[in-house]
Amino acid sequence: MNGENRKKTILVTGCSSGIGAYCARALKAEGWQVIASARTPGDISRLKEDGIEALHLDYADPASITDFFEKAMTATGGRCDALFNNGGYGQVGAIEDLPVDALRAQFEANFFGWHDLTRRVIPVMRAQGHGRIVQCSSILGLVPMRFRGAYNASKHALEGLSVTLALELQDSGIHVSLIEPGAIASEFRANCLPHLERHIDIENSVHRKDYQAQLRRLEKEERSDSGKLGPDAVYKVLNHALTAPRPRYHYPVTRAAKLGVIARRLLPARLFYPWLAGKD
Repeated sequence: MNGENRKKTILVTGCSSGIGAYCARALKAEGWQVIASARTPGDISRLKEDGIEALHLDYADPASITDFFEKAMTATGGRCDALFNNGGYGQVGAIEDLPVDALRAQFEANFFGWHDLTRRVIPVMRAQGHGRIVQCSSILGLVPMRFRGAYNASKHALEGLSVTLALELQDSGIHVSLIEPGAIASEFRANCLPHLERHIDIENSVHRKDYQAQLRRLEKEERSDSGKLGPDAVYKVLNHALTAPRPRYHYPVTRAAKLGVIARRLLPARLFYPWLAGKD
């Protein structure tokens, strides 16, 4: 297959459910060769049943990242037109309740693992003379929220690293974009619960009432995602980041996310931070 008519190749991580699962299937339907990742055998099997090449990947396990990348390059013949870093989880907890081990685990899954995989992809893209790196960040990487300190910090770090990477890759033919969703209908919030229970002593915290309110809200949201945009909203901007001649650096998704960006830009800190405090 020559360079003009071959399928474009993309690595998509975190495809167990939600954004990753939707985008992997949508990209395949658009004609991409998709190499998807998930952590559990069941999720990998479901992706394969839909005709998607799927491999195991755990961002917190460096050996897993090495194995995923090597197998992906074998599957694509050593090509990689795009990488969509996605997945991870959100550690809930007030800063004063947050053990250092919980913070380390959050950064392994949401930051260090992404960096590891991205560094492996860049030499491939440099040799090709082109590539797209798209990071699924969060509006919380720009506009923090109370009781999400670990997650906020991991996404703020991702924002800083990715923008710096974009500057360093200018004139290389490789473009870097950040997608910054607000709340999207997915299992993300439900997946936060085990980490909250594992690391936070809710009953003995001065923030116990706040945690209980969040747990009630989580239970309600598990029953209904009404009012939230679906993962197709993320796919829409992902498609632009992958195909536009001049992709954007930042793609906020959802009305609340766009409002947060505007408020951050326009409001002085003495008004902006109190405004954030009421946005749990």
